[in-house]
Amino acid sequence: MHFLKGTKVYSILKGACPVCHKESMYIEKNPYKLQSTLQMHERCSHCKTKYKIEPSFFYGAMYVSYPVGIAFAATAFGIANLIFNIGLLSTFFIITATMIIFLPVIMRVSRNIWINLFLHFDKQKTIS
Repeated sequence: MHFLKGTKVYSILKGACPVCHKESMYIEKNPYKLQSTLQMHERCSHCKTKYKIEPSFFYGAMYVSYPVGIAFAATAFGIANLIFNIGLLSTFFIITATMIIFLPVIMRVSRNIWINLFLHFDKQKTIS
């Protein structure tokens, strides 16, 4: 994934600082440690970027989580119903299970997308 460094895709998928890509924004890298799924560092220790730009900044990530969740659900539908020809009721349960299992990932990816809409990679900050 190193070849994506310097792109928003890298920051979104890795949860890296959107400005310098040097470290994770999250205190705990594993999203399935539910007590600390959304706990973030206040600032990047490398470039000093403040992650919570304003109070309640990440409420906007709720709007992003809807299409991200739809993408996960559509993928589960495509795999279950279209590829494996599983019935609709079983496909419904597979989609529900997929959404529950991937909820921590969906929440983090939504936050990553949201912050990357406002902060941009700065090559100069990777050097310092």
